[in-house]
Amino acid sequence: MNVTATPTLKEQWIAFREQNPKTRIRDAATQLKVSEGELVAACTGSAVQHLRNEFPAFIQRMKEPGKVMVLTRNENCVIERKGIFEMINTENKHVGTVLGKDIDLRMFFSRWKFGFAVNDDEATGFKRSWQIFDAQGNAVIKIYPTDLTDTAAWDSLVKDFAAAEQPGSITVSPAAAPSVYAQDVDATAFLQDWSSLQDTHDFFPLLMKYKVSRVHALELAVGKFTRRVANDCVKTILEDAAVSGLEIMVFVGNPGNIEIHTGPVNKILEIPSWINVMDPDFNLHLKTDGIAQCWVVEKPSVDGVVTSVEVFDAAGEMIVQFFGKRKPGSPELEDWRTLTKKLS
Repeated sequence: MNVTATPTLKEQWIAFREQNPKTRIRDAATQLKVSEGELVAACTGSAVQHLRNEFPAFIQRMKEPGKVMVLTRNENCVIERKGIFEMINTENKHVGTVLGKDIDLRMFFSRWKFGFAVNDDEATGFKRSWQIFDAQGNAVIKIYPTDLTDTAAWDSLVKDFAAAEQPGSITVSPAAAPSVYAQDVDATAFLQDWSSLQDTHDFFPLLMKYKVSRVHALELAVGKFTRRVANDCVKTILEDAAVSGLEIMVFVGNPGNIEIHTGPVNKILEIPSWINVMDPDFNLHLKTDGIAQCWVVEKPSVDGVVTSVEVFDAAGEMIVQFFGKRKPGSPELEDWRTLTKKLS
């Protein structure tokens, strides 16, 4: 009696790729009923090596390879920025930072669970990269070499941080229960505290103080600090900035990492269901049919009002945030404020 062996996850992935060569690995993992992290781990061997869970130390050495491409994504948006890691700080127990002209990150290491060094591999379709995943197997951050990357330094980092054990699988954890927010909020007190903000970074602690979701907070502030705008506002922002040369800030994140682009945008490409920025050192890919609501939001600060455009999905999760280019101690660009006032 012949017994047909169940294909391994790696074999399933290779077979899936042959049939669906254009499907992204994140979407393929969903169809294979596993996480992306599990799919990568299943290819451990010549294509994939596990890294030790020493991510702050790993990031501290990220200057060594030189120019790289950093990718961060959530369900509806991908940001890719090429550049050199400059000022790296991993001492804060809550958030690590990378600051610089090109690479700008806020890293929440408590969410970083699994790390892999991935090699170019034709069978699996993998490209050389470092890939970090959270406990649920969701991608947190990926780093790819560029034509200017020091490959010897790259290989040295892989060697220095390779894990002693190289299992062919990982065990992921169930997603945490959704946050429970207050529905009956003292709107008067909340808005009074909002009006007293001194820094945009104080907004998240304000939400935590009142146990209010971000979208609910924006609804409470309609007419005072917020207004809802059309879902096609992202196209307006990008195209207007491209024409005028206005420098903007684009924030894209997930629970483990936020990546920020600061500067101009130039080549805007719209295709069905997507709007893209396709510049040499900055790419953005935003799924437009994932947008459920958009808001113009004003926050007081010691430097004057700071205006953002915040874009959310149907679950109330942030997809992307836009600001005018600014540094602490400088007022908001008047051209950015004028642009946001044009949004209908």
